[in-house]
Amino acid sequence: MSRPILEVIALDAEDAVAAQAGGADRLELVTDMAADGLTPRRETFAAIRAAVDLPLRVMLRATDGFAAGGAAALDALCGAARELREEGADEFVLGFLTLDGQPDLAALTALTEAIGAGAHGGDSRWTFHRAIDRAAARDALRKQVADLPGLDTYLTAGSAAGVDDGMPTLLAEAARGAERPEPEPGYAPRIMAGGGLRLDHLPALRAAGVDAFHIGGASRPAGWSGPVDAAAVREWREALDAPVPAEGWG
Repeated sequence: MSRPILEVIALDAEDAVAAQAGGADRLELVTDMAADGLTPRRETFAAIRAAVDLPLRVMLRATDGFAAGGAAALDALCGAARELREEGADEFVLGFLTLDGQPDLAALTALTEAIGAGAHGGDSRWTFHRAIDRAAARDALRKQVADLPGLDTYLTAGSAAGVDDGMPTLLAEAARGAERPEPEPGYAPRIMAGGGLRLDHLPALRAAGVDAFHIGGASRPAGWSGPVDAAAVREWREALDAPVPAEGWG
């Protein structure tokens, strides 16, 4: 098994440097965690890009919640995505639902075109974030968005309530993604576990084959008012570098 991916939320260059020093493999760039993470400014991306050499996944989200908003709001978000792409961003995080909990395919298609993904003429990759945990039907969502170009990861806790409640779902989806000779339709993208993730969740997830993990508050002993702490990130890195356990959950 390859080394597990550890992704850490970074708000600025200071966070990014500390996360890299602690052993992070990738950063998710956001602003305004009071709204659960919105799109950072182009200048913030540029400053972080200059400070570290890690892959950077940039959040595309203009308001709290999982609705893309009206046409004007979506146009503005697509414009921000194109600016970030011009600045050098080529990895993103996005995910939108309609009011009835279905994937907003119009918004998702517009944004994949804006970032230049796959069939749209570019090579940008992206994560469908925790909107999947609020979807009316997870399995149906996976199948509906399976053909969107560039999608390679789901950031998910398995439940809107967090990994504690979502563990059975995460384990079941990991098994469906590991089916051979090929995964079930909709289950090829990597699962990145995140959302109330704790160190004691890791053994069961890793034993099930989950190989990507996302932390935010866990990297900040002082809370969101304080910076990422390299030692806190290192604790996660060391836990993920330990041998894969053979144990179940619960």
